Amino acid sequence: TAEGPKTPSDEITPATGTFTKKQKEYLEDRVPKGMDPAAVLQTGQETCDKLRYLVKADRDTAVGAIATQEIPDAPAAVAGLCPQHQDLVDEAAYAYVDGTHTGKTLRPGVYRSASPTTSCAWQITGAGGKELASGTSDTGKSRKITIPKSARTFTSTGCYAWLAEGAEG
Repeated sequence: TAEGPKTPSDEITPATGTFTKKQKEYLEDRVPKGMDPAAVLQTGQETCDKLRYLVKADRDTAVGAIATQEIPDAPAAVAGLCPQHQDLVDEAAYAYVDGTHTGKTLRPGVYRSASPTTSCAWQITGAGGKELASGTSDTGKSRKITIPKSARTFTSTGCYAWLAEGAEG
């Protein structure tokens, strides 16, 4: 969504040609006053191009890039311009990016590291700060972890993103 005054949707018109209905829907509330809507549309289309390239190279990296917001506005671009990638956005919604996650943001289940560095490390703690699990991936190879229902905090550094393998009942 654009900051500041927006161009009213009935005034969003390209310098040449026309926008499709989907393109107009994507542009609504995204075009700052005085900006060429085609430039905003191009940014969204470039997002779709990046996703198309990444998913061919490595699907986990594509999902991780959405989860970490390395590809900004991916959910909006996918919804409006490249809905074939909605599964990537849906999966990214359940990922954990590097950082500390606590309380209601924790979802029990099995996760795999998307693109860990050789300095990837994680720790899962329970009530009272008791360590439940921890580890590293000094090889840079993907690892799997299980976040149990008893987890209170999950901390990850250098692992990029953890993608859900499945939730526990």
